[in-house]
Amino acid sequence: MTKNSKIQAISTKDVPRHIAIIMDGNGRWAKDRGLPRSIGHRNGADAVKRVVKAAAEIGVEYLTLFGFSSENWARPVDEIKELMKLLRLYLRSETADLHRNNIRLNVIGQREHLEDDIVELIENAEKLTQHNDAMTVNIALNYGGRVDIMLAASKWAKHCIDNNIEPDLMAAETYFPEMLMTGSMPDPDILIRTSGEQRISNFLLWQCAYAELIFTPVYWPDFGQKDLESAIEEYRTRERRFGAVGASGINS
Repeated sequence: MTKNSKIQAISTKDVPRHIAIIMDGNGRWAKDRGLPRSIGHRNGADAVKRVVKAAAEIGVEYLTLFGFSSENWARPVDEIKELMKLLRLYLRSETADLHRNNIRLNVIGQREHLEDDIVELIENAEKLTQHNDAMTVNIALNYGGRVDIMLAASKWAKHCIDNNIEPDLMAAETYFPEMLMTGSMPDPDILIRTSGEQRISNFLLWQCAYAELIFTPVYWPDFGQKDLESAIEEYRTRERRFGAVGASGINS
């Protein structure tokens, strides 16, 4: 961390435990520069490395990155091939570095739609880093929030049948969240979306029910430590009420 980092002034209790990011704007970043979209995606991969490093230095425990949605398969075939190529490159080149820095890599999403060699790279990376505890990086691949909830509901129903549990609300509040793809991880404190778009695009729908939403006009390839610090500074100004009455006595 740089000596002038604003985060140095933030105590550990003020650092959000879990930050989720919708990495948006690679294509527009490239278009603005008269470059092919593939160059935007490559620079976006570099931004992932910067942000993972910055988040670890700041003390974030969980970082969840929306890498490829279940809807992204509708993109042009050549663009999908480029994205999968970059994913392979990232897993091959960064896994060892993550391990050296005591960072765990975890992938959420439906793997059965990914190519076999990519699944193997994911499994190898997860196995190598499974006991690391400095930070967990979740990469969402072929992920959709609605499917996440539906699959969790199916698991919950099977759990109730197999264990003869009455599926009441109290039991569901206790066990259901653990059946989501994020498992027992804490829900995100912040959801950041880059590029100026202001929607959550089927990402962590259950988990982000009470996340603070921060939208930035910065395209993802330009996003870095200062932008992450600014988002955390904005988060610190928010009053998180989780549905309760705030300090002002207003619940709006």
